[in-house]
Amino acid sequence: MSSHSAGPENPAPQRDEEARLRELGYQPVLARRMGGFGNFAISFSVISVLSGCMTLYGFGLGTGGPAVMLWGWAGVGLFVLFIGLALAEVTSAYPTSGALYYMADRLGGRKWGWYTGWLNLLGLLGAIAGIDYGAALFTGAFLNLQWGFQPTPGWTMVLFIGILLLHATLNLFGVRLVSVLNSVSVWWHLAGVAVIVGALAIVPDHHQTPSFVFTRFVNDTGWHSPIYVAALGLLLAQYTFCGYDASAHLSEETANASVSAARGIVRSIWVSWIAGFALLAGLTFAIQDYAGTQNTSTGVPPAQIFLDALGNSGATALLLVVIGAQLFCGNAEVAAASRMVFAFSRDNALPGSALWRRVSSRTQTPVNAVLLAVAVACLLAVPSLYSATAYGAVTAINVIGITPAYAIPIFLRLRAGKNFEAGPWHLGRWSRPIGIIAVVWVILVTVLFCLPQASPVTVDSMNYAAIALAAVLVLATIWWYIARDSYGTPKPYENTRSQIYEQII
Repeated sequence: MSSHSAGPENPAPQRDEEARLRELGYQPVLARRMGGFGNFAISFSVISVLSGCMTLYGFGLGTGGPAVMLWGWAGVGLFVLFIGLALAEVTSAYPTSGALYYMADRLGGRKWGWYTGWLNLLGLLGAIAGIDYGAALFTGAFLNLQWGFQPTPGWTMVLFIGILLLHATLNLFGVRLVSVLNSVSVWWHLAGVAVIVGALAIVPDHHQTPSFVFTRFVNDTGWHSPIYVAALGLLLAQYTFCGYDASAHLSEETANASVSAARGIVRSIWVSWIAGFALLAGLTFAIQDYAGTQNTSTGVPPAQIFLDALGNSGATALLLVVIGAQLFCGNAEVAAASRMVFAFSRDNALPGSALWRRVSSRTQTPVNAVLLAVAVACLLAVPSLYSATAYGAVTAINVIGITPAYAIPIFLRLRAGKNFEAGPWHLGRWSRPIGIIAVVWVILVTVLFCLPQASPVTVDSMNYAAIALAAVLVLATIWWYIARDSYGTPKPYENTRSQIYEQII
């Protein structure tokens, strides 16, 4: 960051965020009850290394194996940090619940905002489905270990619906409870990683060698190119490093959001980067039987690692730690997605917008937006009842929707050049090179995650991400011609940014 950006040695002046929101054209209606730590906590909770790494660990075992999981995590984390830095800069300039689509609208025009919003919304709703269905899978594995419960697809769906209802209920109590739960979530995740890694390091008599953990390559995909397989294996890390736009979506409920939301994005990424690497290394060193871990009867490979390394009681205890983290993660994602629904409806972009933008006068929470978010997430996961690959498709929907949406505001900020009016948190002379790296990386991974992941390609093994991306773009285009006359972000007030700064300083 430049010498003029916010930082420990050069803190930005506190701004009147309500005045800033009015300047951007919106009347404040949400309760601004979240502090800087709470804002960081929601993105950290959504990234949730104890959710993403654990849920896709089995995928990583067969798609490159230990070497790709560990080195892929290190590399992807670095590129995601570039995305986060560039996105944080634009967030500081436009701290609204609409976040990505509002930024794109302001910097590129209505159509840029429209398509960014639909991609972002698809990704957020897919994330709720992926996270809470993952929590249901782990809950089924826990019940299997404890009481011999057989986690059939039907029972897994029942658990999934119960978890969705829990998260809807918690979010209806207001943002203050959400903020408290997210703050607890940070310490739960950090302590959970420490406990899991510590137990797996100390208790088992046998550990894999560093050579195995950092160089062992495994290919069970059916593809013959190790480069292609290694690239596919990056999905584990890229999927986990999603959702840090939650800090931006909660900016209208955060004090000093122009700085706090930007910091929340960046901090959530680098803390997760470190914690996730430790977790993946701890799990992989503790593998006792590679084939047995992949083909576990629990349906969850990390549960088999716990079982082989620590016995039934130890495995049960650690599974509870993981399930708790996943529940925190899903709750935070519902908060972020519901704010996106609220903001998009506020600008008349969704069918029935008047219903979804209503805010409770008692809790100042968008109640209907919360209910819509969990209902759509439930529908997205229904195919999991009939297809074992459907959960992978939901994961792909999350990544393919949200990752391009991150790059669009960054690209438009680069295109704007000196016409972009930075907020109090900015990158200075590093803005352009960091932004270029971020956009190029997003283009690469978007193409990559549309490619088939297993050979031969069948109905069950097909990667449905490209179909999901095409479907949402087609539906967004059709709806554009229906709603374009009513959709639109409000015009910013006439007073300039410099005048606002002068009033605050």
